[in-house]
Amino acid sequence: MTLAAVTGRFQPVHAQHLELFALALAEHDHLVVAVTNPDTAARHVAATSTHRHTDDANPFTYFERLQLLTAALAGAGMAERTTVVPFDLTRPEVWAEYVPRDAVHYVRAYSAWEKDKAERLADGGYGVVVVEGDPATKLDAATIRARFGDGTWAELVPPATVPVLTGLLERR
Repeated sequence: MTLAAVTGRFQPVHAQHLELFALALAEHDHLVVAVTNPDTAARHVAATSTHRHTDDANPFTYFERLQLLTAALAGAGMAERTTVVPFDLTRPEVWAEYVPRDAVHYVRAYSAWEKDKAERLADGGYGVVVVEGDPATKLDAATIRARFGDGTWAELVPPATVPVLTGLLERR
């Protein structure tokens, strides 16, 4: 069995995440979706990203993101070939406990941050496939979060996640 991995915060999961999952699954038997910043202790300032560690950029807990990812993966028909795990990017010494070293990481690079992440993963002993992304077409989770207030976010997330995300937002 060949194994792929995609890391991200998924704050929240959106269509471009699903595209990357599908790309990885087209080449591998199973996908590990590795959720970064799984808890507040895992948040650290990165020189190539000024927002990844902030509360505003991390509104959902690991458990809430797991709910969203589970819905998105089921809705896209990928759930049976996918495992979701926490993945603390700040602790490379434990990465293999969550994502086996033979997994090939797929990273869509829109900015210096994603290129930095790909390099970190490669330095950690993983195979890495960098998929170049056009910054002009990037669907940014910050844009989705900014639309929570006016209710125009639903068109930007996978349809299967809308009821879950609606419930999470109503509880806030």
